[in-house]
Amino acid sequence: MKLNGKKYWIIGASEGLGRELAIQLSNLGVELVVSARNKVRLDELSLRTKAEVISLDVLDINSVRKAFKAVGKIDGIVYAAGDYTPLNSTSWNIDEVDKMIAINFTGAARVLGLVVPKFIAQNYGHVVMIGSLSGFRGLPNAIGYGASKAGMMHLAENIKADLYKANIKVQLINPGFIKTRLTEKNNFKMPFIMTAEDAAKHVIRAMQRNRFQTNFPVMFSLILRMSNFLPAFLYFWLFSKK
Repeated sequence: MKLNGKKYWIIGASEGLGRELAIQLSNLGVELVVSARNKVRLDELSLRTKAEVISLDVLDINSVRKAFKAVGKIDGIVYAAGDYTPLNSTSWNIDEVDKMIAINFTGAARVLGLVVPKFIAQNYGHVVMIGSLSGFRGLPNAIGYGASKAGMMHLAENIKADLYKANIKVQLINPGFIKTRLTEKNNFKMPFIMTAEDAAKHVIRAMQRNRFQTNFPVMFSLILRMSNFLPAFLYFWLFSKK
């Protein structure tokens, strides 16, 4: 699939993977609209990519509706907005958990609830949803984050099932650990961690293919996917916080 010459809306473009995606897609000749809450960072990004900047707070439905109207006609959307705070059941923070779920999952549902019908009406479109390997099965220190990403992954499958025969490409891309300001919060070893630049390359390669689901890094994703076949008692013995 050729991306150059097409127009994509990237949500969550101010930092991390979303920002690097915008830079690399711009270098490929993709016309961009970039959105996030941090307009200063978006304006800086626009100087490098010539992207159109539309401020957006996915926590506010009115902001979502306003941004959607401003975007106009697009060929594709990448939902890369995300929030993360390492929390477990003994340090549960209601506000932080609520925020992660609202940004990582509810925000995606709000945005796609407007964009998907638009793609159906125009009879084409490309939906790219950034999930996480952490969504495959419950992990320690992932209260809020893991559940929100699991919800995102399920939502992508719902949309794909509904639009299987439509001329709309739906993709779910699940990365592992990426070196960003969010993962800097972790105080544990992160296996197979990669830079945002390398992760963006993986995402773009996936976007250029027709595969619905892409998981990376390959070895780490295989370990987590295989864990789904373990009985519960064995899984929790292996993966739970000791």
